[in-house]
Amino acid sequence: MEQEGVGRLPRPSDLSPPLIHFLNDQFRTRDDLSRFPNVELELRRRCSHLETALSDLTCRLSESFAVYAAHSNDIGALVGGVREVLFDLRSCEGVSPRDGEEGEETERSQQILGKELPALARGVARVETVRAYAETALKLDSLVGDVEDAVSSSVIGKLKSPRGASSEETHLVAISSLKQIEDILTSITKARPQWSRLVSAVDHRIDQALAILRPQAIADHRSLLSSLGWPPPLAGSSLSGKNIGKSPEFSNPLLTMEGELKGKYCVSFLSLCHLQELQIRRKARQLEGCNIVIDLHQPLWVIEELVTPISLATQPHFSKWLDKPEFIFALIFKITRDYVDSMDDILQPWVDKARLVGYSCREEWISAMVASLSTYLAKEIFPKYTEHIESDSLRSSWLQLIDLMISFDKRMQSLLANSGLLISLSEADNMRSISALSVFCDCPDWLDIWVEIEREEMLEKLKSAIQIEKNWKTKLQGTILMSGSQDYRSPAVSSIFLKCLSLLIDRVRSLPSISLRYKFLKLTGSPIIQDFLDCLLRRCQESEGLTALADDNAMINVSYSINAARYCESTLTEWCEDIFFLEIETAERSGIFDEEIKGMKDFQDEWSEKISTVILRGFDARCRDYLKNKKQWQEKSDESRVGLKAFVAALDYLQEKISKLEGELNAIDFTRTWRRVASGVDQLVFNGVIASNTKFSDAGVQRFVSDIDILFGVFSAWCLRPGGFFPRLSEGTRLLRMEEMQLKHELVKGKDKWLQENGIRHLTLLEAEKIGKNRIFVIKNNNNISSNPCPDFKPKLIGSHQYVVFGKCLSLSIGMIENLCSLMFCILVMFLLFLFLSTLPSSYAAFGVGGLRFVQLLNGVDDMAYQNNMKVGRNFDANYVVDLLLLLCGGWIFSFRLYGDSLCVDIMLRNSSIIALFGLADLCRKLLLKILFGTVFLLFSKTFFLV
Repeated sequence: MEQEGVGRLPRPSDLSPPLIHFLNDQFRTRDDLSRFPNVELELRRRCSHLETALSDLTCRLSESFAVYAAHSNDIGALVGGVREVLFDLRSCEGVSPRDGEEGEETERSQQILGKELPALARGVARVETVRAYAETALKLDSLVGDVEDAVSSSVIGKLKSPRGASSEETHLVAISSLKQIEDILTSITKARPQWSRLVSAVDHRIDQALAILRPQAIADHRSLLSSLGWPPPLAGSSLSGKNIGKSPEFSNPLLTMEGELKGKYCVSFLSLCHLQELQIRRKARQLEGCNIVIDLHQPLWVIEELVTPISLATQPHFSKWLDKPEFIFALIFKITRDYVDSMDDILQPWVDKARLVGYSCREEWISAMVASLSTYLAKEIFPKYTEHIESDSLRSSWLQLIDLMISFDKRMQSLLANSGLLISLSEADNMRSISALSVFCDCPDWLDIWVEIEREEMLEKLKSAIQIEKNWKTKLQGTILMSGSQDYRSPAVSSIFLKCLSLLIDRVRSLPSISLRYKFLKLTGSPIIQDFLDCLLRRCQESEGLTALADDNAMINVSYSINAARYCESTLTEWCEDIFFLEIETAERSGIFDEEIKGMKDFQDEWSEKISTVILRGFDARCRDYLKNKKQWQEKSDESRVGLKAFVAALDYLQEKISKLEGELNAIDFTRTWRRVASGVDQLVFNGVIASNTKFSDAGVQRFVSDIDILFGVFSAWCLRPGGFFPRLSEGTRLLRMEEMQLKHELVKGKDKWLQENGIRHLTLLEAEKIGKNRIFVIKNNNNISSNPCPDFKPKLIGSHQYVVFGKCLSLSIGMIENLCSLMFCILVMFLLFLFLSTLPSSYAAFGVGGLRFVQLLNGVDDMAYQNNMKVGRNFDANYVVDLLLLLCGGWIFSFRLYGDSLCVDIMLRNSSIIALFGLADLCRKLLLKILFGTVFLLFSKTFFLV
């Protein structure tokens, strides 16, 4: 600069703040005055660049004005045309046409309104769109140019003077322009989607600018961190887990920075935050409308720049601790814990100022530290552990490493939870970022190795516990689940099994991915459960093979296995209702332990049914004589009830077995077992007695009902109404106790409807009719009708306890043979007599009537009963002779009953034919005398009536 051109220096107050700041930076000391020529040269160069940029801007502005003027002229011409058309339209409407031109003007108006006016409106809209497009393009071009200028000037400044250049303000200017551009592009995408080429062109230029701007901003940020003294030294870090406080040598550069350095770091921090926020907005806009689901959440760039130097500084330490990974985890945890508070106190307000929504510096700091550890594990630790996985030492080292990772994740999560804020990373998809176990997400083969080692380890523990017989004999005390108050009486081995499975599930909870949890549980939990179930099955089969479960010890061993299966099945079902399992099943659309739980239920059903089958088999063997003795239900007295003792013995056996089961089996399976036994006994006794064509007299019904009451009494110890568990026996006895009118007449008429009305639900109509046919009724003094189907005569017996029954067979003896011979002689005599009577004319039919009347009088029957039981005046034919024979034979035998004090003879008449005729006397001599006396008396009575 020439001396003449130098005037008086301006006053400091006249200088602008940027100029004062520039001079202060350039001339700090007197020695800096020697650099004046260089400063002048630099200023001239900057001025030349600014002039060049200004000239370029002026040229572009002129071109833009020219384009705008051209568009304005076009619009003016179009507006003029619109005015002319409107003027013509108004003239057509205002001036009344002449008569000859009326049709032509009307046609012209219709053409203007129908065609030219819409076309004109479309043209105006098109022009308006062009104008808006041009204005938007010009504005975007100007803003993009500002961004490019700021980037280029920042780069040039760095190249010319790296030490003295201050690019933070330039970055802020560029970021401000980028935000405006993004706002315009967002509005265009929503309002003008057809301008996609303009948007893509702008995005292309912005991507080029950001490719330079972001690395430059990161480089400036790293230089500032280096000037702050980051990363801090690691030599003073204490790895003891007991020292939870900070070491005396600990220093946090984030807390010690101040003044201008803190301001620069804050500007650089905000620049990176704004750039990341802008990047997220651009990505969201570009993906809008696409059917692609992408997580836009990225690690915070400023936190990554803090973690990266620390990760590099820890590598030398980690390489020394490959055989002691616990030191690696301890160091990472201590560094994370020492600086986590400063993230909340210092950096979080700056992130909020940058309006980065959904970011927590605490979370990002912990996540970045865990990610650095996971990266090192994946590159250095796990490849070494997988080289010789077959050796036992490496397998134990593998499990130890997994334990360290799980413990480390829990400690990190505790740091995250101590913030007192709602943790966004608690979601399943984001848990991966704060878990060291995320290495298995990228390497599924390592998960398979872990699964195999874990499964073999658990099976080995379970096998050793199963082999101890004491674990099967010792019952757990207080095996009561929270869902109910049921005591399962489970052996101790089931508790050991569930503890092993619970430890396995607790380890699975630390996995960050739901798919990994599902895979791990299916590959480890399911085989372990199946192995335990197979062990229960083998024990039951061994007990069954030795004694067929007939021995009490064998039945108790099976009961222990059933109790263990019941307890494990109930526990697994309760676990599967936990939110942890529900999330997995919902995501995978499949149950985890459904098949295993079903297998345990089937095991319980199968072996409880086998126990009930064994008990029923024993009951059947003991009461077989009772079921086969069908004549006991027809007899009057209980002297010949040989099967009653067998039935009592069977009930005693039944009560003993069920009582032992009650003391050993859990309440649920015990209830199912005794109910199954009751159902089997119900079916067995019903089919063996009622449904086997057994004839029942009144006395037999009373005895059978008494036996059934004893049976109900046995089961009354386990239920209040045992009859409800024996439905067929209960309904069968109800039918047997019904009156003849109900059972034989009303049943035939009503059928199924009658069964429903009388509460018969478990018997079919055929079974009910069969019971009615086998029921034998007696004739009482009130002239009730008996089961004798003879239509003309229904005999009555002397006394109140005489019955018409099928027959009474006693043991073969000499007296029985003699009685039969005597009776055969009596029958022969009367047969000859009635052959003689059949030759008489029909006028002597009253002979039969008189004989019958005499016999009835001997039996104490009055005339009214005689009139009711005999039809007088019936034609005398062959059938009548047979009927008379039967009646006289019946009267004769009844006479025996009248004269004899120790004689008991029964006869049954059915369908006009003698079915059975048996006699019995105390002594053959007395029987023969009574037969002869009765025959002579009968002949005398016949002769008397004939005369």
